[in-house]
This record gives sequence, structure tokens and C-alpha cells, in this order.
Amino acid sequence: MAAGRGRHAGGGRVTLPDVLGPGLDVLFCGINPGLLSAAKGQHFARPGNRFWPALHLSGFTPRLLKPAEQDELLTYGLGITNLVARPTARADELTAEELRAGGVRLAEVARRYRPKVVAVVGVTAYRAAFGRKAAAVGPQEEAIASSRLWVLPNPSGLNAHY
Repeated sequence: MAAGRGRHAGGGRVTLPDVLGPGLDVLFCGINPGLLSAAKGQHFARPGNRFWPALHLSGFTPRLLKPAEQDELLTYGLGITNLVARPTARADELTAEELRAGGVRLAEVARRYRPKVVAVVGVTAYRAAFGRKAAAVGPQEEAIASSRLWVLPNPSGLNAHY
């Protein structure tokens, strides 16, 4: 499903559509949408977020994409989803229950779309979602469904120390 403007979920909250399709090489999984991302309907939309530059500099895309061009990711075999759909100003506003439920949902998405790799951006959220307290950034021994699993640093400007 291609992404577009944010849509309303139960309770009137704006959520951010996934960018998903068949044949994904990598499915990037964010923690949850920020308020600006949800309002714009664009993943990693806040200026200063390093996701889009890191994606390009790592060779995943031939040029630096803007958040508004997120649907182009599918042409490169890339997709985006989030552990939790609820937008917040900061990821630490999420509950442990929301993160655990997001881990279950991510496994379902991985089973359905069968990406070669699932890359979770945010080691702290990954630890909470999957009960892996000692997890570190990098490749993980376990898989999600049939997908190899990587944990990446959170690209948010709030995580600039990484």
C-alpha cells in the first residue's frame, strides 16, 4: 500500500500509512510517527531527522529523497512501517504494551510481505518490543518470520549522540 497524507484512526488520531509492497529487499521499521510526520503523511518528515540522508549515503537510493517522495522507495525494493501507529512528540511517550503489540504486528507484516531484511530503527524500542534487553545495534541472531533482522540507531535529531 502506498503512503499518502496522514489518515484518521479511531479516536480521531492521525496515523501514518505504511509504504509496503511485494518483493521488498529491506523493510525499515520506525518506532512511531512524530507529530509532524503524521500531519504531513510522510515518514521521517522533521528537518534534522537523518533517515533520508543516511539512506542515500548508505547506497540504498541513487539520490537523496525527500520525505514527500517516500513512495519512490518501492522502486528500490524498500518499504517503511512503524512499530506503533500512534503519533507522539517523543518516542518515550509510548507504553511498553504499545511497543510489545507493535512487535507482534511487525512479525505479521514480515510474514505477509516477506522482505529479505527487516531493519528496526531504534535499539531501545526494539528491546522493549521484542523483550531483548541486551540487544545491540547491528545484525541480530534471530529472524522475524523469514526475514533477516537488523537493529539500527534511531535517526531522530533527538538521538544526535549516536
